Amino acid sequence: MLPSVADVLAMPVVCAGEPEVVAGGSLDRPVRWVHVSDVADVAQLLVGGELILTTGQAMSHGDIATVGYLTALAAAGVAGLVIELGGYVPELAPVVAATADALGLPLIVLHKITRFVEITEAVHRVIVAEQYAELEFARTVHETFTDLSVRRASLAEIVKTAAGMLDSSVVLEDLAHRVLTLTAKHASTSALLDDWETTSRLLPDGWDAVAVGPHTQPWGRLILPSDNVPTARARMVLERAAQTLTLHRMIEKDRFGLHRQAQTGLIDDMANGRVLDERDAVARAAALGLARRAAYVPLAIDIAAVAETDPVARQRRAAGILDAVTHGLGLAKLTALAAADQGDRVAMILALPRTDASGTAVGGADGVGGYSLTAACTAIIGEVRRVDGVERVVIGVGAESDSLLDTAHELPHAAHVAEVALSLETSAPRPFYRSGDVRLRGLLSLIRNEPGVQRFAETELSALLRYDIRHTADLTRTLRQFLDLAGNKTELARRLTISRPTLYDRLARIERILAVDLDDGESRTSLHAALLIRDLTANADTR
Repeated sequence: MLPSVADVLAMPVVCAGEPEVVAGGSLDRPVRWVHVSDVADVAQLLVGGELILTTGQAMSHGDIATVGYLTALAAAGVAGLVIELGGYVPELAPVVAATADALGLPLIVLHKITRFVEITEAVHRVIVAEQYAELEFARTVHETFTDLSVRRASLAEIVKTAAGMLDSSVVLEDLAHRVLTLTAKHASTSALLDDWETTSRLLPDGWDAVAVGPHTQPWGRLILPSDNVPTARARMVLERAAQTLTLHRMIEKDRFGLHRQAQTGLIDDMANGRVLDERDAVARAAALGLARRAAYVPLAIDIAAVAETDPVARQRRAAGILDAVTHGLGLAKLTALAAADQGDRVAMILALPRTDASGTAVGGADGVGGYSLTAACTAIIGEVRRVDGVERVVIGVGAESDSLLDTAHELPHAAHVAEVALSLETSAPRPFYRSGDVRLRGLLSLIRNEPGVQRFAETELSALLRYDIRHTADLTRTLRQFLDLAGNKTELARRLTISRPTLYDRLARIERILAVDLDDGESRTSLHAALLIRDLTANADTR
């Protein structure tokens, strides 16, 4: 930033001349250069912004010449006029101050003889240093954002870098004035985003905004909500950041949309402790469309689908699944944050209303907003099943909460429930599953990879598995169905379409091979647990 006239007057070399401001306009005018001249027609050599140093020789030829001289300087746009009182002008005539006041030309007199060369050296040193600093800043901006482009940095990192360079908050919004990502500086996120859509549409004075996207098809705006940043630097950084964001979008155009990326980033930030303030989390979520004053429910949608080796096809299916989830939410008239997790899984934070349209509390056996939750899960499952390659869909649900951050931390639990539910074989699937619905299978799923648990399953079943292999038999299947039917031999014989004596013979062989009594409750429980561990391990290997 160029020094102002006031900055120049505060320099020691100028103060030594005992300067006095006698007339004229604002001292905040920037000084582009310092020019020493006693020539009367010097104005025709100027381009504007100069601070003129003179001994006043041009004003020693009468009032008319003086007025003409001052008028020409003002028309040339000089920053100010400094007159050294002495041989040519012992004191200023009244017409000088009056004319300077009328022209708005800052007029300063020096009461002591001063070496003008020292003033010019001091001011020019400041100006050149400032110009060098601006060039260095421009180089840093260019190199930084070029590096971000090469590294394909995320939207959040690009915006955070711009905010750091300007030491001010920066917000990236889409064309619907929804906040895609932001970095708050010197203010809380919640305060910055309070009633954001209205604020953004009216854009307060002093705020700077730059369009993001190709010139003919912008898709958002980068906004600097501050008037404390030098305009030139602000525009430079915002425009360079906008170019980097545009390139990012062009590279990622075949991936998930920006709004989805923003939701994924927020969920990740909350789940991993990068957002610690509940009000900030709610404000960011609301800016992405999540309803406020709701009960939040963590959901995980797990999908069994046809194996796909083509990464592009997998990516396309993942996008189709997210589209289907969004459409299902729309049918249920609810809002949520959704993010593609891993494989064919979607993590979601659902906002459930606490009252219906009449103000009556909505709830039921399913918990807060139970009926809405059932409707939402049913709609989501129905839409996701339409996606090509999808064979089965289950939804795991964690505990609802009034806290958005607590809900985000419950997402791994919901994912565990969904993973176990997907392994269940049931003829009557539920709209969603809670931990109580997966019971022993859920516990075993948590510990199935422990060496001790795997040794237990092997010890229990290895003899029977070896027998089946050696004799091309299927006694393991008989045992599984016997345990599933809680030892009902009549029903088991019917399902296997064999006679009861044949069934008794099979069960007796199983008892001899495993050295157990199948009428003993503990033995049945132990064998059933071992079979569940084997199933869970096999299912995990195929996912």
